[in-house]
Amino acid sequence: MRRYVHAHTPAPLGLAAAAALLSLSASPAHADPGSDGRDFPITTRIHGGPDTYTAGGGFGTWYLDLTNTTAHPRTGIHPVVVLVDDRRALEPAQPRLEFYDGDRPHPVRFEKTDADELVGAFDDGFPGFTVPPGKTLTVRVRLALTSDTAPDTVTVNAAVVQRHEDDGDWVGQSNDYRFGIDAEPGRTSTPDSSDAPLLFADELARTGLGSPPGLALAATGALLVTGGVILLARRRR
Repeated sequence: MRRYVHAHTPAPLGLAAAAALLSLSASPAHADPGSDGRDFPITTRIHGGPDTYTAGGGFGTWYLDLTNTTAHPRTGIHPVVVLVDDRRALEPAQPRLEFYDGDRPHPVRFEKTDADELVGAFDDGFPGFTVPPGKTLTVRVRLALTSDTAPDTVTVNAAVVQRHEDDGDWVGQSNDYRFGIDAEPGRTSTPDSSDAPLLFADELARTGLGSPPGLALAATGALLVTGGVILLARRRR
Protein backbone atom coordinates (compact mmCIF):
# COMPACT_ATOMS: atom_id res chain seq x y z
CA MET A 1 0.00 0.00 0.00
CA ARG A 2 1.34 3.41 -0.94
CA ARG A 3 0.83 6.52 1.13
CA TYR A 4 1.67 10.00 -0.03
CA VAL A 5 2.77 12.82 2.21
CA HIS A 6 2.22 16.37 0.90
CA ALA A 7 4.40 18.46 3.19
CA HIS A 8 5.34 22.12 2.99
CA THR A 9 9.09 21.91 3.39
CA PRO A 10 12.21 23.72 2.20
CA ALA A 11 13.22 20.65 0.18
CA PRO A 12 15.25 21.44 -2.95
CA LEU A 13 13.05 22.23 -5.93
CA GLY A 14 14.69 19.60 -8.12
CA LEU A 15 13.66 16.78 -5.81
CA ALA A 16 10.02 17.77 -5.64
CA ALA A 17 9.89 18.34 -9.38
CA ALA A 18 11.54 15.00 -10.04
CA ALA A 19 8.94 13.23 -7.94
CA ALA A 20 6.10 14.87 -9.80
CA LEU A 21 7.53 14.33 -13.25
CA LEU A 22 9.11 10.89 -13.17
CA SER A 23 7.43 9.00 -10.38
CA LEU A 24 4.40 10.01 -8.39
CA SER A 25 5.66 8.01 -5.44
CA ALA A 26 9.34 8.90 -5.40
CA SER A 27 10.97 9.06 -2.00
CA PRO A 28 14.33 10.28 -0.71
CA ALA A 29 16.95 7.53 -0.70
CA HIS A 30 19.42 7.84 2.16
CA ALA A 31 22.98 6.65 2.00
CA ASP A 32 23.46 2.92 1.64
CA PRO A 33 26.24 0.98 3.37
CA GLY A 34 29.40 1.90 1.51
CA SER A 35 28.07 5.31 0.47
CA ASP A 36 30.69 7.07 2.61
CA GLY A 37 28.03 8.82 4.72
CA ARG A 38 26.66 11.02 1.96
CA ASP A 39 23.01 12.02 1.93
CA PHE A 40 22.46 10.52 -1.53
CA PRO A 41 24.07 7.47 -3.15
CA ILE A 42 24.65 9.33 -6.44
CA THR A 43 26.87 12.40 -6.18
CA THR A 44 25.77 14.71 -8.98
CA ARG A 45 27.71 17.61 -10.51
CA ILE A 46 27.07 19.95 -13.45
CA HIS A 47 30.21 21.43 -15.03
CA GLY A 48 31.73 22.80 -18.20
CA GLY A 49 28.87 24.96 -19.49
CA PRO A 50 29.25 28.42 -21.07
CA ASP A 51 28.43 31.51 -19.05
CA THR A 52 26.27 32.98 -21.81
CA TYR A 53 23.98 31.68 -24.54
CA THR A 54 22.71 33.77 -27.43
CA ALA A 55 19.02 33.49 -28.28
CA GLY A 56 18.85 31.90 -31.71
CA GLY A 57 22.55 31.04 -31.55
CA GLY A 58 24.46 27.80 -31.38
CA PHE A 59 24.46 25.02 -28.84
CA GLY A 60 26.47 25.17 -25.64
CA THR A 61 27.73 21.91 -24.19
CA TRP A 62 27.92 20.98 -20.53
CA TYR A 63 28.35 17.77 -18.57
CA LEU A 64 26.56 15.96 -15.77
CA ASP A 65 28.73 13.73 -13.60
CA LEU A 66 26.93 10.86 -11.85
CA THR A 67 29.14 9.21 -9.22
CA ASN A 68 27.95 6.02 -7.53
CA THR A 69 29.26 6.19 -3.95
CA THR A 70 27.90 2.78 -3.00
CA ALA A 71 29.19 -0.76 -3.37
CA HIS A 72 26.29 -1.74 -5.64
CA PRO A 73 25.48 -0.90 -9.28
CA ARG A 74 22.76 1.68 -9.83
CA THR A 75 20.46 1.07 -12.78
CA GLY A 76 17.49 2.98 -14.17
CA ILE A 77 19.07 6.35 -13.39
CA HIS A 78 17.08 9.30 -14.79
CA PRO A 79 18.27 12.88 -14.24
CA VAL A 80 15.56 15.56 -14.14
CA VAL A 81 16.63 19.08 -15.11
CA VAL A 82 14.95 22.14 -13.59
CA LEU A 83 15.37 25.57 -15.22
CA VAL A 84 14.47 28.65 -13.17
CA ASP A 85 14.86 32.01 -14.91
CA ASP A 86 14.96 35.24 -12.95
CA ARG A 87 12.16 36.86 -14.98
CA ARG A 88 9.95 33.72 -14.88
CA ALA A 89 9.38 34.32 -18.60
CA LEU A 90 11.02 31.24 -20.10
CA GLU A 91 8.57 29.05 -22.02
CA PRO A 92 8.82 25.24 -22.45
CA ALA A 93 9.48 25.44 -26.21
CA GLN A 94 12.36 27.91 -25.90
CA PRO A 95 15.13 25.76 -24.36
CA ARG A 96 16.40 23.16 -26.85
CA LEU A 97 17.99 20.52 -24.66
CA GLU A 98 19.27 17.05 -25.43
CA PHE A 99 21.41 14.50 -23.61
CA TYR A 100 23.59 11.75 -24.99
CA ASP A 101 23.69 8.03 -24.24
CA GLY A 102 26.96 7.23 -25.95
CA ASP A 103 26.69 8.77 -29.42
CA ARG A 104 22.91 8.79 -29.48
CA PRO A 105 21.10 12.06 -28.74
CA HIS A 106 17.85 12.09 -26.78
CA PRO A 107 15.51 15.11 -26.65
CA VAL A 108 14.27 16.53 -23.37
CA ARG A 109 10.77 18.01 -23.32
CA PHE A 110 9.96 20.62 -20.69
CA GLU A 111 6.79 21.17 -18.71
CA LYS A 112 6.01 24.37 -16.80
CA THR A 113 5.03 24.25 -13.13
CA ASP A 114 2.60 26.56 -11.36
CA ALA A 115 5.62 28.53 -10.11
CA ASP A 116 6.91 29.06 -13.68
CA GLU A 117 9.85 26.68 -13.40
CA LEU A 118 10.61 24.41 -16.37
CA VAL A 119 11.08 20.73 -15.58
CA GLY A 120 12.41 18.15 -18.05
CA ALA A 121 13.16 14.46 -17.48
CA PHE A 122 15.81 12.42 -19.26
CA ASP A 123 13.11 9.93 -20.18
CA ASP A 124 11.97 9.66 -23.80
CA GLY A 125 11.65 5.88 -23.58
CA PHE A 126 15.29 5.72 -22.53
CA PRO A 127 15.69 2.93 -19.91
CA GLY A 128 18.04 5.00 -17.77
CA PHE A 129 21.75 5.07 -17.13
CA THR A 130 23.69 2.39 -15.26
CA VAL A 131 26.42 3.61 -12.93
CA PRO A 132 28.83 0.91 -11.66
CA PRO A 133 29.81 0.91 -7.97
CA GLY A 134 32.45 3.47 -7.12
CA LYS A 135 32.48 4.84 -10.67
CA THR A 136 31.56 8.14 -12.34
CA LEU A 137 29.44 8.32 -15.47
CA THR A 138 29.70 11.62 -17.34
CA VAL A 139 26.64 12.52 -19.42
CA ARG A 140 27.04 15.02 -22.24
CA VAL A 141 24.26 17.60 -22.48
CA ARG A 142 23.78 20.42 -24.96
CA LEU A 143 21.48 23.40 -24.86
CA ALA A 144 20.35 26.17 -27.20
CA LEU A 145 17.69 28.89 -26.90
CA THR A 146 15.24 29.84 -29.63
CA SER A 147 15.48 33.29 -31.22
CA ASP A 148 12.37 34.57 -29.40
CA THR A 149 13.96 34.06 -25.96
CA ALA A 150 14.34 37.34 -24.07
CA PRO A 151 17.54 38.33 -22.23
CA ASP A 152 17.51 36.70 -18.82
CA THR A 153 19.52 34.76 -16.24
CA VAL A 154 18.80 31.07 -15.69
CA THR A 155 19.68 28.64 -12.91
CA VAL A 156 19.92 24.95 -13.84
CA ASN A 157 19.71 22.19 -11.26
CA ALA A 158 19.48 18.43 -11.75
CA ALA A 159 17.74 15.95 -9.48
CA VAL A 160 18.35 12.24 -10.03
CA VAL A 161 15.73 9.52 -9.76
CA GLN A 162 16.37 5.79 -9.75
CA ARG A 163 13.32 4.28 -11.36
CA HIS A 164 11.78 0.95 -10.40
CA GLU A 165 8.94 0.25 -12.86
CA ASP A 166 6.17 2.65 -11.70
CA ASP A 167 8.05 3.70 -8.58
CA GLY A 168 11.32 5.41 -7.80
CA ASP A 169 13.76 6.89 -5.31
CA TRP A 170 15.55 10.21 -5.21
CA VAL A 171 19.22 9.32 -5.35
CA GLY A 172 21.00 12.55 -6.25
CA GLN A 173 20.91 16.33 -6.37
CA SER A 174 23.32 18.55 -8.28
CA ASN A 175 24.95 21.90 -7.77
CA ASP A 176 23.51 24.99 -9.49
CA TYR A 177 24.66 26.10 -12.94
CA ARG A 178 23.83 29.73 -13.79
CA PHE A 179 24.07 31.32 -17.21
CA GLY A 180 22.88 34.43 -18.99
CA ILE A 181 20.80 34.71 -22.16
CA ASP A 182 22.05 37.37 -24.53
CA ALA A 183 19.96 38.74 -27.39
CA GLU A 184 22.73 40.89 -28.86
CA PRO A 185 24.18 39.80 -32.22
CA GLY A 186 27.79 38.75 -32.33
CA ARG A 187 27.89 37.23 -28.85
CA THR A 188 27.59 33.47 -29.08
CA SER A 189 27.76 30.53 -26.73
CA THR A 190 30.42 27.87 -27.08
CA PRO A 191 29.41 26.00 -30.25
CA ASP A 192 28.84 22.26 -30.37
CA SER A 193 30.43 20.50 -33.32
CA SER A 194 27.94 17.65 -33.42
CA ASP A 195 25.65 17.53 -36.43
CA ALA A 196 23.14 15.27 -34.69
CA PRO A 197 19.56 16.53 -35.11
CA LEU A 198 17.52 17.73 -32.19
CA LEU A 199 13.89 16.63 -31.93
CA PHE A 200 11.28 18.43 -29.86
CA ALA A 201 7.57 18.13 -29.30
CA ASP A 202 6.47 19.39 -32.72
CA GLU A 203 9.12 17.33 -34.49
CA LEU A 204 8.28 14.24 -32.46
CA ALA A 205 4.70 14.54 -33.62
CA ARG A 206 5.79 14.70 -37.26
CA THR A 207 8.03 11.65 -36.89
CA GLY A 208 5.23 9.63 -35.33
CA LEU A 209 7.15 8.98 -32.13
CA GLY A 210 4.28 10.36 -30.06
CA SER A 211 4.49 11.22 -26.38
CA PRO A 212 7.59 9.74 -24.74
CA PRO A 213 6.89 7.08 -22.07
CA GLY A 214 7.34 8.49 -18.59
CA LEU A 215 6.16 11.93 -19.65
CA ALA A 216 2.50 11.13 -20.20
CA LEU A 217 1.78 12.21 -16.63
CA ALA A 218 4.11 15.19 -16.76
CA ALA A 219 1.42 17.86 -17.06
CA THR A 220 -0.54 16.37 -14.17
CA GLY A 221 2.59 15.75 -12.13
CA ALA A 222 3.81 19.30 -12.57
CA LEU A 223 0.60 20.57 -11.01
CA LEU A 224 1.63 18.82 -7.80
CA VAL A 225 4.62 21.14 -7.50
CA THR A 226 3.33 24.46 -6.18
CA GLY A 227 6.01 27.05 -5.65
CA GLY A 228 8.64 24.32 -5.57
CA VAL A 229 7.92 23.44 -1.92
CA ILE A 230 5.53 20.50 -2.05
CA LEU A 231 7.39 17.34 -1.22
CA LEU A 232 5.94 14.03 -2.36
CA ALA A 233 7.20 11.06 -0.41
CA ARG A 234 6.27 7.44 0.00
CA ARG A 235 5.98 6.22 3.56
CA ARG A 236 7.27 2.67 3.66
CA ARG A 237 5.62 0.25 6.00
